[in-house]
Amino acid sequence: MEISSISGPLPPIPDSLTIPQFIFDCEHVTRPVRRAGTPWLIDDTTGRAIGRDELRKRTLGLANALHLKYGISHITKISNSLTDYPVAMWATHMLGGVISGANPDFLANELLYQVRATRASMIIAHPESLRIALEVAETAGLPQDCVVLFNVESSMSTYSKSERDTIDDLVEYGLNMKTSFSEKRLDPGEAKTRLAFLSFSSGTTGQPKAVAIPHYALIANVIQMAAHNKINQNYCAWEDQRYRPGDIAIGGRYPLPYIYGLVVNLHFILHCAMTLVVVPKFNFTGMLDSIIRHRITHLFLVPPQVVLLCKHEAVKRYDLRQYIRLIMCGAAPLSHELNQQLFSMFPDAHIGQGYGMTETCTVTTMWPITSKRGKSGSSGVLIPGTVARVVKPDGSFAGYDESGELVVKSPSVALGYANNEQATRETFIDGWVKTGDEVRIDKAGEVRVKGLQVAPAELEGCLLDHPDISNACVVGIPDDYCGELPLAFVVLNKEVSGRLERDPGLSAHLKASIMKYVADNKVGYKHLAGGVEFVSSIPTSPSGKLLRRVLRDQSSEMRKAKAKL
Repeated sequence: MEISSISGPLPPIPDSLTIPQFIFDCEHVTRPVRRAGTPWLIDDTTGRAIGRDELRKRTLGLANALHLKYGISHITKISNSLTDYPVAMWATHMLGGVISGANPDFLANELLYQVRATRASMIIAHPESLRIALEVAETAGLPQDCVVLFNVESSMSTYSKSERDTIDDLVEYGLNMKTSFSEKRLDPGEAKTRLAFLSFSSGTTGQPKAVAIPHYALIANVIQMAAHNKINQNYCAWEDQRYRPGDIAIGGRYPLPYIYGLVVNLHFILHCAMTLVVVPKFNFTGMLDSIIRHRITHLFLVPPQVVLLCKHEAVKRYDLRQYIRLIMCGAAPLSHELNQQLFSMFPDAHIGQGYGMTETCTVTTMWPITSKRGKSGSSGVLIPGTVARVVKPDGSFAGYDESGELVVKSPSVALGYANNEQATRETFIDGWVKTGDEVRIDKAGEVRVKGLQVAPAELEGCLLDHPDISNACVVGIPDDYCGELPLAFVVLNKEVSGRLERDPGLSAHLKASIMKYVADNKVGYKHLAGGVEFVSSIPTSPSGKLLRRVLRDQSSEMRKAKAKL
């Protein structure tokens, strides 16, 4: 059975525009007129408001400088959210280049993997990431002057202007020089294939992969979300409309380098004629201060932030209800209890969840526009233009309320994985994307998702490099704070297993050693926060596939046993 969106028709999607042309100049039926004086961005640290004209000027200046001095093609950016992050992105797109956002907390080996996988020719880094950026550039064979810094006032005192270029330096240089480039123009249909981003995703198996996202995919997803939420339509009283010109949003824990921040927090919000408050680094109490200071109306959160919002003592000191009109949660399902707490705290707000992934250039479901409240446990309904199948393990299609893997088709689907034909063939099939997430869809079209945020195979590959381990399997265990945490079932090699039999007291030391090994080689959100358990063997199917379900059931029984103690 195939299930189509019930959220209404999908408006036309321009297929000959780059992302900066769409965001700066395109008039669209779903795009409201921005109120005079309404800024596009506000720097949370300084309070500085930045409008369209300034952003466009800085983008043009930077594009000119990049063309004159570097002749760029692919750029890797290492930073949290900064007001110049979109400037660097749009400038690169104006030149026909490609952007790859990197987590500023990456270790050198993780960043090097990304730089090599994308064949980056330049790195633009937050000053605090400079040491790692220079180390990676040297290892990757990039000239040291191809590492450029974002301007961050609190971190710039140790870097003189003569040391290396900053974004401010390049913008000033570009604006003072004669324009040396012609902005990239696309032929009809070319936006569907012209690459804009190489955004990394763990996908459903193996190492992180560079998802090849064309300009059309992001533009399509913005229009899909706008159509679903009836942007620029007087579908109900003004005070009850979800997104209104002049509303003010703040991003969540996932900043602009992540696809959620890039598409939903930035481009969708700007398309809605709203203002985005840009927060360099997430701090919960700082976010509470920002809500009051900027009169923020829209929160885009992930489950850990929702837990803090519901349970942190500091929340009692703030009158948030007077401002908050909408809370959207993504990345992982919320428990029924957390949903109910949010509903009680903000009785007049629109509150619900969405679901998406990098391979679909973000959102495929959102809670229905017909209800202020999303259903507990649901990630919403398919947005316009999206079609879904639920596929059982035997390959047959599931019916309503039957579980299986979610497979989706959408105009926002990526082109595949760059330089990885096998993974592309396994995940992208005739316009459909195999998400790897287990779902059920009910007769009302509500999609209930269960999935890991980190591909187990990536952590298993890391574990198998540990000298004490002969086999491993990673499963997700429930957690109120994070949705799910990775737990590793580990088979020790014969020599270490013998030592453990002779001295059971070694167990805690060995587990700590394994967790530290992963922590030393993976970014924080990939650590084994669920712990390590030793087993004599890993259950597999006759074809050799790891039976994660068996180990998930085993971990559930272990938790029940511990709860009784």
